[in-house]
Amino acid sequence: MLHKRIIMALTALTLSLYHLYAQKVDYSIVSVPEETGIEFQQVTTPNDYICMPIVKRTAGKINWLSNRIIGIIPDGKSIAYLSYRNNTTNIFIKELGKQGSSIQRTNRSNVLDFSFAPDGKYLCFSEVRGKNSQIFQTSAVDGYVCRQITNGNQDYSPVYSPDMSQIFFARQERNSVSIWSYNIKNNFLSSYTNGMNPYPTSSTGIFICTRTNTDGKSEIWKINSETGIEECIISDRERSFTSPVLSPDGQWILFVGSSNITGNNFNYQNTDIFVAKTDGTNLLQLTYHAADDLSPVWSKDGKHIYFISQRGDANGTANIWRMNFNY
Repeated sequence: MLHKRIIMALTALTLSLYHLYAQKVDYSIVSVPEETGIEFQQVTTPNDYICMPIVKRTAGKINWLSNRIIGIIPDGKSIAYLSYRNNTTNIFIKELGKQGSSIQRTNRSNVLDFSFAPDGKYLCFSEVRGKNSQIFQTSAVDGYVCRQITNGNQDYSPVYSPDMSQIFFARQERNSVSIWSYNIKNNFLSSYTNGMNPYPTSSTGIFICTRTNTDGKSEIWKINSETGIEECIISDRERSFTSPVLSPDGQWILFVGSSNITGNNFNYQNTDIFVAKTDGTNLLQLTYHAADDLSPVWSKDGKHIYFISQRGDANGTANIWRMNFNY
């Protein structure tokens, strides 16, 4: 079922499933009153063919694909994203602050998600191949010669450790998802604990990730792989949270959360952008637009957040947006 959702997510231009109440969403507006004080700037255009993570709304519940599909190049001057063109999904790079076309970085068939190495020389990505997905590494300069580094049936969500010694990723086996790592020097694979969306916070074996509780809600957890201590740091009985990313200064966690919009005899759930301190305190909802906001990442200086959204387009077409972060 995971790969059915993955393939659906990456084989169409804009993949939000509209239901009855979604028809009442005005996607054309850029911001709503609750977002007063935040400056939104559109980074891409419809001609960039941004992939939109799939969002499903059924029986009053919302689920979404939480993989990271945009990223800031380590030098902070460009942004990378997944684009669906010519029946393939690949990584493209666009220089920030300048007009012009994007550069295609990979030449694959169905890239699912990716991340850049801290030194900017390499990138790792997962690719769907038939019913399976594996992790690959390639040069961030040309991206055409790729090295396959995992052979699991369903490996995805790769991310480098800060010291570039390991690549963390999620592996689905049967009905469970767990966090693994690949040691770049000796090619060893290690299994840690259940969860997905891993994001290392330091070189000492600590990472944050997403887990689903017994009620079906996703939470943000902090895992210390050396001591074995596992701590739920962000949880809510009414919301799900995914896709955690640590801020450049190490003070904040950026993530996606579910929201419930009510009014005029309708009830509509969507996805918004949230932040919290690394201990789970100071939880703040940043976006409130009825459009889905997904896959957030930090700017290099931590003063801005980039994310994918359908806002600002009457047809609900996905684009990358930038907003300021003043906390």
